[in-house]
Amino acid sequence: MTVGIPSPPPSSRSRSATEKELDRLFEGTALTFALFILLLLVAIGLLVLVQAWPAVKEYGLSFLWTSAWNPVEGRQAFGVLPMVYGTLLTSALSLLIAVPLGLGTALFLSENFIPLKIRTVLVFLVELLAAIPSVVYGLWGIFVLIPALKWCFGLFGVSFTGPSILAASLVLSVMILPIITAISRDSLAALPPELRQGSYGLGATRWGTIFRVLIPAAISGIVGGVMLALGRAMGETMAVTMLVGNANTISSSLLQPGNTIASLLANQFAEAKGIQVAALMYAAFILVILTLIVNILADWIVRKLQAKYD
Repeated sequence: MTVGIPSPPPSSRSRSATEKELDRLFEGTALTFALFILLLLVAIGLLVLVQAWPAVKEYGLSFLWTSAWNPVEGRQAFGVLPMVYGTLLTSALSLLIAVPLGLGTALFLSENFIPLKIRTVLVFLVELLAAIPSVVYGLWGIFVLIPALKWCFGLFGVSFTGPSILAASLVLSVMILPIITAISRDSLAALPPELRQGSYGLGATRWGTIFRVLIPAAISGIVGGVMLALGRAMGETMAVTMLVGNANTISSSLLQPGNTIASLLANQFAEAKGIQVAALMYAAFILVILTLIVNILADWIVRKLQAKYD
């Protein structure tokens, strides 16, 4: 009896010349678009730097640690230290609030704590937060959050004037919450089910599985989401401008007004002239550099974590 040789499965057949040509075309198109985005980013950075060059020559690196911002003609002096301080402080505080809430919400929505129908509705509502315009968050902060904070601090006899670092940070935490929640949830949902089954099979509890198996396995995606949220917080303009107080001062109290680089640009660019325009562009270039550092740091952390847990 002659046994025939089985034909190879469809997945292992040789590819036609047309398919190979389409693959090369797709790769070339993707590479072209990637290079275009890179060139666009470089062009934006160079444009900002060229416009800022008069201020760079005038103030040098002392622009970073000088607190004066005086656009009055004849006594002009510019320094961006209070704005850098406000940008970093509001971003850090918003992360401090949003990361536990976002990660907890992601765990709640990715595990079987509630029925699937309710989970689907909650996922939609959380993602809907990302679609709310920034100015609406600012108005909510002015008419709801600030009066609520005044009432809360008044119970303890603490004076709270209104727009402040704290108010801006709380609104920022709500704005970046959907980013952290969505990316963390996707990272947890993408884990193979064998991880959960193996952990339960070894006798681990649900919470032991979550904290010792699932979160470490998804940590690179979670950290990536956190760093993306940090970049969003550093560049947020309208809501922060409405709530931060726009005071070019450095205060140790979170209840006092402050300022950020994005708010400075939004408030002064329309009426600026002369060297003040260059100073504002210099501040914008510093914000670009800070955002670039955040993205480079995020990529480095994600790679380290992937290498550690892979």
